[in-house]
Amino acid sequence: MSAGFWDAIAERYAARPIGDEAAYEATLARVRHWLSPEMRVVELGCGTGTTAGKLAPSVREIIATDYADGMIRIAETRCTANNLRFRCAGIEEALAGGPHDAVLAFNLLHLLEDMEGCLAHVHAALAPDGLFISKTPCVGARWYLRPVVWLLQRLGKAPSFRFLKPEAVEVAIRDAGFEILETGDYPPKLPSRFLVARRL
Repeated sequence: MSAGFWDAIAERYAARPIGDEAAYEATLARVRHWLSPEMRVVELGCGTGTTAGKLAPSVREIIATDYADGMIRIAETRCTANNLRFRCAGIEEALAGGPHDAVLAFNLLHLLEDMEGCLAHVHAALAPDGLFISKTPCVGARWYLRPVVWLLQRLGKAPSFRFLKPEAVEVAIRDAGFEILETGDYPPKLPSRFLVARRL
């Protein structure tokens, strides 16, 4: 995954409206259900910070991280909650300073070359019974998208990503030492698999 790609599209990404507002709000509602005011939270791959800004009132502290500096610069101008801090950091650096009560990763896992490695780092950084909350586009069953995506990637208009299936994401999370507490698809037609998992 290239930080340069995300830096280059940061302004366009920030200006793009949310594709499915109802699915986004449903996801936020389920995330808030699991958060509590005493929690210290880290978000991985926060992009331009919209979700972190919306969740900040539900927790004690949220550190929202992204390894694309262009995304973080925009986030810092858009979200100014007193308990919200932004950091340009890769996954290991973002998770340093734990243990954390919860780690969030929305629309991230499918972009990682080493999803399993990321999950191992998350597990190690969480407090006992800490939560990992994620949502991942899963288009593994849509084989016909592969040539289109390949062409867009060759043109520099799409990042590299994995064609995951929901079941594969769940297996990876369990294998990393988590118990899955909740699943859902928001929206269901993609599907975009929402998962809440507890560190064992």
